[in-house]
Amino acid sequence: MLGLLALMVASSAAAQQWNAPEALALADRAIARRAGAAADTALHDYRAQGHGFVFFLGAFGEGLTEPPRLIKSDQLELELYWHAPGASKQRIVGWRDRTELPTDIVYHQDHLGIVQNGFGRIIRLGDGDEVQGVPHPLASGGPLLYDYATGDTLTVELPEREIRVVALRVRPKDLAAPRIVGTAYLDVTSADLVRLAFNFTAAAYRDPTLEDVSIVLDNALYEGRWWLPHHQEIEIRRRATFLDLPARGIIRGRWDIDGYVFNTGVPASWFAGPEITPAPKAERDSFPWRGSLDSAIQKLSGPVRQNDLAQVRAEVASIAGRRALSGWHHGGVSIRSASDVVHANRVQGVVPGAGGVWRSKGGGLELRARASYGFADRRLDGALSAHVPVAAGRLSASLSREVSDVADEPVIAPLLNSISAQEFGDDYGDYFRVSGGRLALEYPLGGGISGAVSVARNDVASLVVRASPAMGRYRPNPALGGPALTVLAIELRRASEGLAVARDRCFRVTLEGGRRNGGSTYVRVGGSGQVLFPLGSTRVLARVQGGIGTRDLPAHRAFVLGGRGTLLGEDFRAWGGRASALAHVEWRLLVPFPSVAFGAARTPGRITLAPYVAIGATDRPVTGAPWPATPGPRTTAGIGVEWLGVFRFEAGYGIQSRHLHVAFDVTRDFWSVL
Repeated sequence: MLGLLALMVASSAAAQQWNAPEALALADRAIARRAGAAADTALHDYRAQGHGFVFFLGAFGEGLTEPPRLIKSDQLELELYWHAPGASKQRIVGWRDRTELPTDIVYHQDHLGIVQNGFGRIIRLGDGDEVQGVPHPLASGGPLLYDYATGDTLTVELPEREIRVVALRVRPKDLAAPRIVGTAYLDVTSADLVRLAFNFTAAAYRDPTLEDVSIVLDNALYEGRWWLPHHQEIEIRRRATFLDLPARGIIRGRWDIDGYVFNTGVPASWFAGPEITPAPKAERDSFPWRGSLDSAIQKLSGPVRQNDLAQVRAEVASIAGRRALSGWHHGGVSIRSASDVVHANRVQGVVPGAGGVWRSKGGGLELRARASYGFADRRLDGALSAHVPVAAGRLSASLSREVSDVADEPVIAPLLNSISAQEFGDDYGDYFRVSGGRLALEYPLGGGISGAVSVARNDVASLVVRASPAMGRYRPNPALGGPALTVLAIELRRASEGLAVARDRCFRVTLEGGRRNGGSTYVRVGGSGQVLFPLGSTRVLARVQGGIGTRDLPAHRAFVLGGRGTLLGEDFRAWGGRASALAHVEWRLLVPFPSVAFGAARTPGRITLAPYVAIGATDRPVTGAPWPATPGPRTTAGIGVEWLGVFRFEAGYGIQSRHLHVAFDVTRDFWSVL
């Protein structure tokens, strides 16, 4: 039944007619039934069991398009008690947790339990710190505050009887007031609430860091007459208030409720004190868990992705129209990463920068600007861009002059490269300055895949070494400039799953065609991808990248290999050409490691060992570029050591070069914000 309701969530809202007589009549019946259910004398009390997870996650990177990174996991078991007309008690009898990164996060009490009475007349969240005083649309007086529209109807066959469920969309009469926006799914016959999926208006959020809150409450039919909690999900997303930084904190809760026993005579005295209370620590620690926490998270990761609350936000957005529901601020100082504030390289020297963003109140238009200045080359760079939503996608236009690296994929965290370049003379980039304009349309294609089409007009200029490091000496920067180009590109991309998955796959493929001033043209296909899969209690990660280009491929679009990020056992960017292929396979094992205290938080008591093999080759040297083709495949064998899923130390030995190289870095998940 929940699967069929999910189809209703995804259905079009284009035909909705607000406050039609049948919609208002259905809302009145639901309000009356909800009040009557609370006074049902046949249900005196019940006991039940709650099984839940609370995850704390972090999302990083420009556009926040990548899946969030798991930081902390809590698994809880609850004893649930209810007594008419609405007394609720929840007792935490099992609780275990695991941290992937040091954190001392403390959850609000109501994040650790379920919603037993459908929020009652007034919705409150985060013990009143996050949301408080929001009227329920199916409470008495709801039609004075909310508009209603009927949606699709479906029929569900249950063992007891056939049930017809209708969608009732809800929006506030005043979107500037603290209200909810969402959809109630009602039993057509009884007007009982089967499912409620919603977000809040921006005015409902009391905490200025709140971006949005998405909630789904699913009920199930018991004894043929009582719709009671069965499954619940909540996602709370936060952003920093002082900077438009591409980082988001997420609390995600997921609960299943079962084991109902009715009218057992639960004494009223049990309901004194706070609604949610923990059992003594000794009792919680002795709870008989079935399996490890790691295996429980792995089993849950699939259903969490399938029931992603992003589709709830999309449905809510269709109901609210173009009115922004986010509680987050509309503009201010903006940075994409730490390197936007300051970075360093050998062609520009030390480069400070700043940016800003402005968003319209309706959430439709976003304008961004950023600028930077290189103290060594004495040049000002920057960009202006505008973004507007188009259906489910986004249309962008930009003008820019920026310094770029020749590689499609970064090979080091940008912040670490700045330190390495400035202090030691090791700059892991080969640069050119590109100036021009770009128009792009990005659009989700389903199944986690998104597409983008862009057209750009670019001038490409060579750069020379201008700076001096504190120690050592810089290598020359290759000449990569040339005639102006008109470029058309089509990209397909599938993001990683995130959330501690046992299996994962992601890819990015770009087809690019360009025409130089003077008439020569080229075509280039490039991409990368990776697959993660289990091998017993361990994991195997396989990563590939490469591509091929036609004869007139410009030098700045060459493929390059060698050194950190590709073949660590080779000299840095020793090889290149119009064709390239690289395969990297590593075996990832968790091994015990001392846990370290950071205040109230502790690091996990394990590290990841990752022995690996990487094989790569290039062919067809690009005219005017300094990189020769490899004399056959080049192989590196090595081992990586990861701590906290953040820091990686790696050693690689080149089988053909007979060189051993080492590298320290931050794991790739965090490169986009550094």
